[in-house]
Amino acid sequence: MMNQLVGEMRTRRQWLARAGAGAGLIGLASLLHDEGFLSRAEGSEAAPSINPLSPRPAHFPAKAKSVIWLFMNGGQSQVDTWDYKPELAKRDGEPIPGFDSKTGFFPEQVGGLMPSPFTFKQYGESGSWGSEIFPHLSKHVDKMAFIHSCFSQSNNHSPALFMMNTGVTRMGFPCTGSWVMYGLGSISQNLPGFVVMSDPLDRGLPKGHSQNWGNGFLPGVFQGTWLRPKGDPIDNLRLPEGVNSSDQKAQLELLAELNKRDLSRRPDEGELSARIESFELAFRMQSAAPDAMELNHESEATRQLYGIDDKRCSHFAKQCLLARRFVERGVRFVQIYSGGMENERSWDGHVDIAGNHRQFAGETDKPIAALLEDLSERGLLDSTLVVCGGEFGRLPIAQKGAKPGRDHNPHAFTYWMAGGGVKGGAHHGSTDEMGFRAIADRVSINDLHATILHLLGLDHEKLTYRFNGRDFRLTDVAGNVVRSIIA
Repeated sequence: MMNQLVGEMRTRRQWLARAGAGAGLIGLASLLHDEGFLSRAEGSEAAPSINPLSPRPAHFPAKAKSVIWLFMNGGQSQVDTWDYKPELAKRDGEPIPGFDSKTGFFPEQVGGLMPSPFTFKQYGESGSWGSEIFPHLSKHVDKMAFIHSCFSQSNNHSPALFMMNTGVTRMGFPCTGSWVMYGLGSISQNLPGFVVMSDPLDRGLPKGHSQNWGNGFLPGVFQGTWLRPKGDPIDNLRLPEGVNSSDQKAQLELLAELNKRDLSRRPDEGELSARIESFELAFRMQSAAPDAMELNHESEATRQLYGIDDKRCSHFAKQCLLARRFVERGVRFVQIYSGGMENERSWDGHVDIAGNHRQFAGETDKPIAALLEDLSERGLLDSTLVVCGGEFGRLPIAQKGAKPGRDHNPHAFTYWMAGGGVKGGAHHGSTDEMGFRAIADRVSINDLHATILHLLGLDHEKLTYRFNGRDFRLTDVAGNVVRSIIA
């Protein structure tokens, strides 16, 4: 018997491959068990699928099932949007005592305090202050919970974007959407669980590009699916010429069988596992995705509500409407970027803060207001968490120039959330009388992430992934849930 076995294994490599298979399978079984992917014995309560995108239970009952994150790329000014500071008008032109000129990005252009060029009014039963540049969104302040005391660790776009998306100022870490997918899986098995839409007006991608929606060290199946602004939004949504659905299905089944055979020999090859799932998802998407992205199915009233035919906001209106269509079809996480690379192509108002913010608010105000109204009317707002804000705020002083702007400010900015278990009309934290620093009930980005995860039923301290010998999490070693905004 031994001679026959040795005869079958003619080379040392073949012998080592077979001899090590048992140990490898033990290791693989341990990993699958730790991730909750192994099926349980017949007759037990649940039999989780080996598919890493299958829905998984939350740590506790969730208030939200999906997230729509509206990212105001470039750094929206808190004192010109939702953090009203009348003191700026009283002290127009005065310096900030003890101000560090390197707080922003252009120390040689530091000016004095500058009042907002926009008028503010109080809205809703909550009496929330809002800028004139949001005439539509201001009508929904009683649905929104404002966090006025956010702060960050960087005054530079790329690391600040990484911090806001991944909880770390360096590239290479999983973004929030990937962590959510890892923790909860995908509701829909026919659409990507995590979708990203960037600004489509030839303004480029945000600084750091796809690292902002990357999976980092998590398995590749959890990365965001970026929809191209022009042309086919996703590769291979259409059948190749001369190939019918049956032919393609047979091809994919053969490819999957070969890939899985290869994976059984290399169980630690995470990218191969992701590739197998991506092929299978792509096939299922060929019918589901075109239907989800077909806006002509919407009524004329809905199109007018969002501003689909309004040249000023049409591009963002389409993306907000797509976001609603995605979440109602089970997409778990949608992120939309308003603004591209920098300066006049985003909310980065170094020059002419009045013109810059009026333009970008005009592009986003009506569509976002419509999104909140539409989700509410369809009964989706309770289960959808809407998050809105940028990577940092802006200084209350002027950045000198022919048309003054505002420089970067990591010390204070405002985020708001709506739906998904949030207490409408709530206000948390505050900045000083000039809007320069968060001073009361300060909220770090780790806190912000912990709150988003909590509303999805995830304990941020328990959502961990072992990498390089250490358990990592989105909130690193910090983070507290902002409970005052939770209903």
